[in-house]
Amino acid sequence: MRFFKPSMMSIALALLAIIGGMLMSGVLRSSQPAYAASTGIQPTMMQLNMLGTTQLQSTVSAQSAPQGGANEIQRTPADNSSQVPVGPHQGGLPTIAPNPANTAVTNSNTSFSGFPGLTHTEQRLANNGNQFSLEPPDQGLCAGNGFVMEQVNDAVAVYSTASGHTIARFSTVSQFYGLAPDITRTTPPSFGPFVSDPKCYYDQATQRWFTSILEIDTNRTTGAFGTHSSVMFAVSQSSDPTGLFRIFSINTTTGSASGAGCPCFGDQPLIGADANGFYVTTNEFPIVAAGFNGAQIYAISKQGLEAAATGGRVPALVHFDASQALVPFGGLSYSVQPATSPKATTHEPNGGTEYFLSALDFNATLDNRVATWAITGTASLANATPSVNLTATVIRSETYGQPPAATQKAGPRPLGQALGEPLETLNSNDDRMNQVVYANGLLWSGVNTIVQSPNTSARVGIAYFLVRPSVAGGQVQASMAKQGYVSVLGNNVLFPSIGVTTAGKGVISFTLAGPNYFPSSAYITISAKGTSGSIHVAGAGALPEDGFSGYVAYGGAGVARWGDYSAAVADGNNIWFADEYIPNLPRTSLANWGTFVGELTV
Repeated sequence: MRFFKPSMMSIALALLAIIGGMLMSGVLRSSQPAYAASTGIQPTMMQLNMLGTTQLQSTVSAQSAPQGGANEIQRTPADNSSQVPVGPHQGGLPTIAPNPANTAVTNSNTSFSGFPGLTHTEQRLANNGNQFSLEPPDQGLCAGNGFVMEQVNDAVAVYSTASGHTIARFSTVSQFYGLAPDITRTTPPSFGPFVSDPKCYYDQATQRWFTSILEIDTNRTTGAFGTHSSVMFAVSQSSDPTGLFRIFSINTTTGSASGAGCPCFGDQPLIGADANGFYVTTNEFPIVAAGFNGAQIYAISKQGLEAAATGGRVPALVHFDASQALVPFGGLSYSVQPATSPKATTHEPNGGTEYFLSALDFNATLDNRVATWAITGTASLANATPSVNLTATVIRSETYGQPPAATQKAGPRPLGQALGEPLETLNSNDDRMNQVVYANGLLWSGVNTIVQSPNTSARVGIAYFLVRPSVAGGQVQASMAKQGYVSVLGNNVLFPSIGVTTAGKGVISFTLAGPNYFPSSAYITISAKGTSGSIHVAGAGALPEDGFSGYVAYGGAGVARWGDYSAAVADGNNIWFADEYIPNLPRTSLANWGTFVGELTV
């Protein structure tokens, strides 16, 4: 499967490879029957590090900062490929791409409002311009208590849900986590730690905010990657996201049992929570060497973190090496998405249960399986020595598969036209599992997938899954309650996120792009019965993607990096969501991406 492997390039050629964490390498092992559940995976204990306190800086954009040009320093993707053998599979892997019915698109938006979120210009010019030009805009969005927090790449903004008014904007991620700037643009420049993949979660039960990032140390003089990495996360001391946060970190320099190729880093940290715990999952990659070591899962007492944020003791950190659990099905586990829940309180049996979902397309073709995971005994995370257990099971699903690059509508492209290069396509990455929500007894999620109608070119669609999980005898069980596709004839829908209320009413948000659409933010409603009605354009794109990452002159190959994920979250009866689109707003010379934040009453 394709994956982006980080590399350090000279300043003249561009600084860093942006880490997409596309997967994977694995080994074929045993002949266990498919659709069996794994035995319990035993945890190990690690040290959770508690750092200082922090607060959003409310810094403003430095409009006089440099905006690009021949000497601009940016992060560009390095694209590698890896093929992994296919494991045992009852009936064999599917061979025909899905051909779902297409959905109409409308601009009608009843009970909807929205506004432009963070843009590349704001991200690049924050902190007096001591930021990189960067693609793609990875999205971290959460909402609650009258606020919406949006983290995009290396910038943070907080909005009022009443008016969309910006309360604190242009604070950088590096500032927020007490780190040196990404780059201090002196002569010569000085480099700070590499940070990426922001996530955000508001806990309705305790009214606290959680944020997270990936961090890799660098050489301050050369910018080269160092030998230490961490997942950093911050927990608010109150229900106000503009107030104080306590910073914590998990050492991810080595996590897997093998530690092959380490020092390593935990790519694309994913976060979730149940009534008892806060959960982080990563994909472990070597920092310098080639390879992939599989998914890692970390569990911490949620109440313990919140107490520690205001001066309490540091809670226990539980680590599961989940890499080997799916080897009998074809490869190392990857992108194990933890669930969040819109409920203020969640009382699960088995001493507390947190659920996860992951995909199984180990060879970047087609698959029709979904893995469901559960950590049981989560109430014990509050103990000095927790007693928790991780199990997984694999069930059959509809077919999904490696998506192609997404086409986009042609239009003015000052950068591309100046370079004499053709219109970029959009990188749809792969078919890993996206954001998971546990609501109304179901796990809701979706993936990018190839879809193809007869006599038409392949395009990007969405496969969604509603899985009903349970635990019996300490072992997770699951069944597919509902599944389906979202597809637009001749056009693409990519990077889905599902936000669901406690009543089981939800929204799938995504980017819509193709010959008929500039990249736009869009959504469709969903319930336990599946999707309904038309696709609605939320934030209409005004121009094509015209960023540096796809152009040959900047090391690309005609395929621009696009937001590796979107976000959607319930706040009462409202769903907040954010996707990448291309607005008609001020841009830098190297990129023109923006985000659109939408709100829908369901």
